[in-house]
Order: sequence, then structure tokens, then C-alpha cells
Amino acid sequence: MKGIGKLIWRFVKLFLILFIAITVFWVILYRFVNPPITWLMITRGFERKADGKEWKIDKQWRDFDDIADGMKRAAVAAEDQTFLENHGFDFHAIEKAIEKNSKSRKLIGGSTISQQTAKNVFLWPGRSWVRKGFEAYFTLLIEVFWSKRRIMEVYLNVIEMGDGIYGVQAAAQNYFHKDAFDLTRAQCAAIVSIFPSPLKWSPTNPSDYVRHRQYLIMKNMRRLGPLDF
Repeated sequence: MKGIGKLIWRFVKLFLILFIAITVFWVILYRFVNPPITWLMITRGFERKADGKEWKIDKQWRDFDDIADGMKRAAVAAEDQTFLENHGFDFHAIEKAIEKNSKSRKLIGGSTISQQTAKNVFLWPGRSWVRKGFEAYFTLLIEVFWSKRRIMEVYLNVIEMGDGIYGVQAAAQNYFHKDAFDLTRAQCAAIVSIFPSPLKWSPTNPSDYVRHRQYLIMKNMRRLGPLDF
């Protein structure tokens, strides 16, 4: 039995070493190479086919400096106002999420922009404690190996912004028929206002609730100090 136990422990150690080596390499690679596709994009593509629609993954990469400053400010204002100061986690938001989760069967996240980026780029869609654990692990890695500038760049290029629409450039063209660099602050806030539910909400045909979200985001954008990326 001791021999079997040692063998199992060797396999566990080997697995952990390989897992850490592969994931660290993957994260470092994406510091320099733009992620070509994500699990969510693939999943949504198959969901569209199942609904009788055409396969659609509309995405066009835009470098950080080619994205309107208002888009970065709107994302911070709406999603993570401590983005430039935190180290990937907003513990106050996490405490509030834990409190809500204790009263509900639905898993509610307190995710920062770094956590959302880790989830979108490296993990599968869905909500579970297992995935949240992997999300925390990849968040730590991107905080160590990427800059905040790179995290924001990747975030705004891969996030879902509509049915088959991913990233700010595709959103700018589909909704406002312009380049991501030319978006106004109001248009940036309108796009960000649909982030929680991009398949149900529209920045160009907003419900009263979405319009109110846009108003609050613009209000928070004005309150933010300089964003030093």
C-alpha cells in the first residue's frame, strides 16, 4: 500500500508541475500574442447553429492606443473602479457577493476587470465554485505577468458585446458604424451598459433600465480621476 501511495503522489506532483508550467507559459504567451478565440465565442457559435442561425464570431482586434479613452474610462467606471489600484481582487465586492450567495442559490460574482479577463480568455462559460477557483488562479497569473494596460486591452477586445459580437471594434461598427477610436463618451457608456446581459440588451435600442445604467456610468466617468495606464 505504501508503494502505491508513493506512486499516486508522484503522479499528483507531476500533474501539478505540468499544470503550473503549461498555464504559466500560456499566460506569458498571451502577454505578447493576442488571444485568437475564447471558449465563450465557440460556445455561442454552436448555440447560434442550434437555433438555426449562421455561425458568427465578429471580432477585430484593436491595440490599446486605437481604442477611445472613453471606452476604458467607461469600463472602469462601470465594472471596477479600483482597477488600477487593486491586485486583481476587490475584497469588499467579494464580501458582498458572498453575503448575497448565502441567501440565494444563484452564484453571484464580485468580479474585477482582471477576474473577468481571466475568465473570458482562459476558462469556459458558466458559474461554479470550481471555475471561480481557476478564475482566481489565472487572475493571479495575469496580475503577475501582464500590465494593467495589457489586461484592459485584452478585456476590451474579447468581451461579449452582442449576439456574435466580441470586442469594442466589432461593437463600434455594428452599433454606431464607426471605428472604436472615434466613439463618443456617451456611446462608450451605452456599450458598457449592456455588459451584464449583452444578448438581451441593446446600446442603440435601450430599455429604461439600460438607459439608466448608461446615465450612472457617465456620472461615474466624470467622477473618476486620471487613469494612468
